[in-house]
Amino acid sequence: MTSTTPTHPEIRESVAALCRDFPGEYWREKDRNDAYPTEFVTALTEAGFLACLIPEEYGGSGLGLSEAAAIMEEIHKSGCSGGACHAQMYIMGALLRHGDEEKKRRYLPEIASGALRLQAFGVTEPTSGTDTTRIRTTARRDGNEWVINGQKVWTSRAEHSDLMLLLARTTSREEAAKPHQGMSIFLVDMQKAKGNGLTIQKLEAMVNHATTEIFFDDLRIPADALIGEEGRGFYYILDGMNAERCLTAS
Repeated sequence: MTSTTPTHPEIRESVAALCRDFPGEYWREKDRNDAYPTEFVTALTEAGFLACLIPEEYGGSGLGLSEAAAIMEEIHKSGCSGGACHAQMYIMGALLRHGDEEKKRRYLPEIASGALRLQAFGVTEPTSGTDTTRIRTTARRDGNEWVINGQKVWTSRAEHSDLMLLLARTTSREEAAKPHQGMSIFLVDMQKAKGNGLTIQKLEAMVNHATTEIFFDDLRIPADALIGEEGRGFYYILDGMNAERCLTAS
């Protein structure tokens, strides 16, 4: 017989205790004012919950997906909203699994501490639908830089993120050996990019942290913004989808 006993009771108790400081009125006020729950996200960060999947050597807790799911379940059981910040848990997985050691040591401790927020995931586009191989955003190499052009849509938390994981075509779909090849992922410094080729436009939605459209117009980013091998970005994002699905559903 399958047990229905909740897993990781100590973690759940800690999360529940934190959430008690953010009752329903806190969330109603955020909704009324269309405001981001900064205080809640900060509290989760300082408690180490959002860094649970980051290994200890990079400043995280070194826990697994089961523990991360328990954290998210308890947040929602308590009446709080994890949608404003759950991406901080899983987006960094692409960097952790496929980034070089220098990038991991540069970014992961800052993400773990909350000094940098990596909550924006630039994949979906207006014309690609569910077929990610049809994205049109491109990244063209120009010396020591990449030049980004295109558009993303339904990119949540972009207004509250320091970094974005971006999927773009470095080889056209027609020129690639297979449709799912020729895409690459980049870590974009959004604070530097805003007003320099990156524009964020808010979309009205039933979430207090908003979702957005993002436009890239000759945005230049450093050559080392590339994560992993050029052309393997589709594989890299699929590699992280299981964590995203589990935590989003928790």
